[in-house]
Amino acid sequence: MVDPGSYGQFCPVAMASEILCSRWTILILREFLCGTTRFNDLRRGVPRMSPALLSKRLKELERAGVLATERNHKGVLEYRLSEAGEDLRPIIMGMGFWGQRWVESQLSLKNLDPSLLMWDMRRHLDPKPLPPRRCTVQFQYPELPEPRRSWWLVIDGGAVDLCNFDPGFEVDLLVTGSLRSLTAAWMGLTTIGREVEAGRLELLGDLGLARSMQQWLGLSPFAGEPRRVA
Repeated sequence: MVDPGSYGQFCPVAMASEILCSRWTILILREFLCGTTRFNDLRRGVPRMSPALLSKRLKELERAGVLATERNHKGVLEYRLSEAGEDLRPIIMGMGFWGQRWVESQLSLKNLDPSLLMWDMRRHLDPKPLPPRRCTVQFQYPELPEPRRSWWLVIDGGAVDLCNFDPGFEVDLLVTGSLRSLTAAWMGLTTIGREVEAGRLELLGDLGLARSMQQWLGLSPFAGEPRRVA
C-alpha cells in the first residue's frame, strides 16, 4: 500500500520532494544555512509558523537525516545540519537567486514583515565599517502600529543584538521611513542614498554612520543578482 503522502515514484526528484517540499521546510533550511541553531531563533526567522508545526518539521528533517541535535555546554538543545543537510546549500541558494532574478519586484514587496526584515538585517549586518565602540541604531516605521513601529540594533564588540523595546542606550543614528523603502534597499532593488534623496528615508544623528549605512547594513545575500523579466 502506497503512503498517501508519497508520490509513489522511484525518481530521485520525487523522493527528495517528499522530504523538502512540505510547507515551511525550505524556509527552515534557509534559517539553518544562515547560521541559526536554536528553536527560538528559528521562530524569529519564520514568525508566521506555529511552534507546534515547527517542532513537527524539525523532527521530520531529523528522521530524514538532514538535521542532527546536540546539547551545548549550557545544556541547551541545538540543531545542526548534517552532511546531507549542508549538501542542500547550493540548491536553496539557487532558489533564492532564481527568485531575485525572475520574481517581479513589486510582487516581492507585497510581503512586508518588519520582524523578519530586522532579523535578517541583524544577522547580515557588517560591523567592520562601524566605529570600535557600541553603536545603537533605531529604526522607526511610522505607518505601522505602535508595537511594531520601533526597533533597535545594538552593535558592540562585533556582536549585533536586535531589540523591539528601548534598550536604554543613547541612539547614535535614527532611521525613519517606510517599511517598503527599507525592504527594497535591503533586497538590492534600490539604495539607501536613492531612498534618502527621494524623501522616503530620513537619517538623523552620527554623520559617519549615516554615510556608511549602505556598507554596514548587510544586504540580502541575493541583492547583487541582476533582475530579469520573466
